[in-house]
Amino acid sequence: MFNTNHYGKPIDEQLSTTLRRNTTKEDYANVASSTSISFSTIRDVVYRTNSLTKGNSRAIKALIKIALDNALAKQLQAEGDKKFLNGLL
Repeated sequence: MFNTNHYGKPIDEQLSTTLRRNTTKEDYANVASSTSISFSTIRDVVYRTNSLTKGNSRAIKALIKIALDNALAKQLQAEGDKKFLNGLL
């Protein structure tokens, strides 16, 4: 997922936006707890105020998995909402 070219600089803007859109502070806290990487480091990498490193990339990889799950759940919920609202019209 990440290679040496990614380390030492901020994550891609699109990845940052996607992670911010599809994760919560609770997700950051859970990843911090499971990876032993601080909440503030995770937040700073996501918001591009801190560079990606080999060490903190473990947390970002975990956050990407959570973001994907959250995005899929939002999509399913939106599809259900569309069907419901369409039935009201």
